[in-house]
Amino acid sequence: MNAKKVALLVGALVIAVITAVMAKNMFTGAAAPQAAAAQVPTGPKVLVARKALPVGTIIDQESLAFQAWPKELIQNAYYLEGQPESDMAKLIGTVVRNPITAGQPITQGALVGPNDRGFLAAALGPGMRAVTVPVSGTTGVAGFVFPGDRVDLVLTQEVAGGGDGPPLKVSETIVRNLRVLATDQRTDSKDEEGKTVVKAFSMVTVEATPRLAEKIAVSQSLGTISLSLRSIADNTADLERAVAEGDVKLPANANPAEERKLLLAVANRPQDNNTTFVTGGDVSRFQRTSVPQRQAEAAPAGSGGATAAVPVGPVVRVARGNAVMVVPVGAR
Repeated sequence: MNAKKVALLVGALVIAVITAVMAKNMFTGAAAPQAAAAQVPTGPKVLVARKALPVGTIIDQESLAFQAWPKELIQNAYYLEGQPESDMAKLIGTVVRNPITAGQPITQGALVGPNDRGFLAAALGPGMRAVTVPVSGTTGVAGFVFPGDRVDLVLTQEVAGGGDGPPLKVSETIVRNLRVLATDQRTDSKDEEGKTVVKAFSMVTVEATPRLAEKIAVSQSLGTISLSLRSIADNTADLERAVAEGDVKLPANANPAEERKLLLAVANRPQDNNTTFVTGGDVSRFQRTSVPQRQAEAAPAGSGGATAAVPVGPVVRVARGNAVMVVPVGAR
């Protein structure tokens, strides 16, 4: 092999090596970058909303939580973990003054406590009123009604009528689906450890429309008001009934969020229609089913104008000209 062929072979080998090295560097530089793990904020923890909190929401254990927050984004109005004003036990039972979205930090002006001015007004929905109803251990479901629950109001009364005999005893559901705002002056039913505490109370404050507030005020002068605790599933059943009967009309161009908001508002509104009642006769055969009626007066007997005694029991009316005589059955 001559020197010329050896030189060409060595040159080819050198070019091949250089090409391989350049190709390796090219593919290594174009490789996909490794995904860097997201850095978790290591700053102080602030109090944030775990879910959307509309105006008037009563804060409970499931509403708020502490979350790490970037130190450079901390503001003086935030509730910071470890501070006295950030004690969760003190915040439970407060009411949301301004709407708060899920994950948003809670500011100290967004919540109002029971002892703060305007607390009850913040707890009320737009156009609603607060009405207080006196109850007892029997009429108040033995203390198992808590703020945020839904109740019906049942009126029990006696209707004397215009005649003799025992009055008619009747019980009637006058208002349904009322939201409980407070029992006595308490807006929370849990102790410092977050456990539910059942306590007897004598007053219950509920949320109602202006017209229903007037109706509840009048009902307190008629008889005894009792609370009837509603199941959570009852609101869904009432909503389905309202949609089926055409009471709820959804806009044709409404998006799912708007429809859900409308349906939720309908499900939570108090109602005074489709009420029911029960009389004493429906419970016991020895009670009345109607109010006592005034007995018919007998016609004047004889020429002296004396009034005959009012008969008792079945009677027959005998008309002679313009005179009407009431004769008991069996008499001549």
